Amino acid sequence: MGTSLVKFGKDTARDVKQVARGWRWGRRPQVPRSAEPYVIPKETTVFPTKWARTPAAIAVRDLIQKGPLNAVLNFEVSPQVSGLDSLLKLDGPAIIVANHSSHLDTPLLLLSLPDAMRRKTAFAAAADYFFDTWWRAAGSAIVFNTFPIERRGGKMSATPGDLLADGWNVVVFPEGTRSPDGWIQRFRMGAAYLAVEHDVPVIPVGIKGSFAAMPRGRGWPIPGRPAVHVRYGDPLKAAEGESARDFAPRIAAAVSALLDEESTTWYESRRRAAIGASPSQTGPEAARWRRVWESTRPMKSTDNRRRAWK
Repeated sequence: MGTSLVKFGKDTARDVKQVARGWRWGRRPQVPRSAEPYVIPKETTVFPTKWARTPAAIAVRDLIQKGPLNAVLNFEVSPQVSGLDSLLKLDGPAIIVANHSSHLDTPLLLLSLPDAMRRKTAFAAAADYFFDTWWRAAGSAIVFNTFPIERRGGKMSATPGDLLADGWNVVVFPEGTRSPDGWIQRFRMGAAYLAVEHDVPVIPVGIKGSFAAMPRGRGWPIPGRPAVHVRYGDPLKAAEGESARDFAPRIAAAVSALLDEESTTWYESRRRAAIGASPSQTGPEAARWRRVWESTRPMKSTDNRRRAWK
């Protein structure tokens, strides 16, 4: 009897020890997501941004952009802009499309525009990133005139169409997110769809050097005031009867040609684009570290002056 009780006690202690070892004290249980109970997702709250386009907000934003934002940007990096004469061909609102590899892209693009156009330009921004908290949403709206879009599918927001109808220019980064290695990712069709639907031109823009200056995961530009280049191309217009699916590759090709111009010349890049021989800007088939290494190759600056204003 005594031996049985001792054995029972040992077995019980062993079982309790095994259960205690497997229990995740104070932590979430590790179970497959498919085994978790289904919870109806909460409806997303649409952050209103119309207030950011009132005369008072525009005046405040103009002070911020031409004051501290411009000073900080020009102190940390060396922006170079070309192709602004392409904007003279516009006689109404347009969709501005650019590659996207850094948080620097938005201020670089914004501050490269002529003042009159800059004041009438709004940026499409990821709702799940820039509008997940009220303070981030309000800050990006007042400084950059952003409005939220869902980048993970779903119904397209009516905001960009309304802005175009009201005479605002709309900036779209068709990749949907910053490039993880500095090379172009697949362009989505949102910008092409808007251009076809609202019969407005698309301004292609190639941004080079922003990934090297401030890659994804870095919160501030690298020291040394690295060179970055914003290059504008000629306006593109969808042909009569051309679908968004057919127009989107033309937009992507125009941006790629502008980036190609950085490594060659204007004439050579145009010649290659005309015969469809522009090199792919999606990068080489290589390990990620090699792609990042190539993307972080510093650009040569043509402006060695250290200044905090233009």
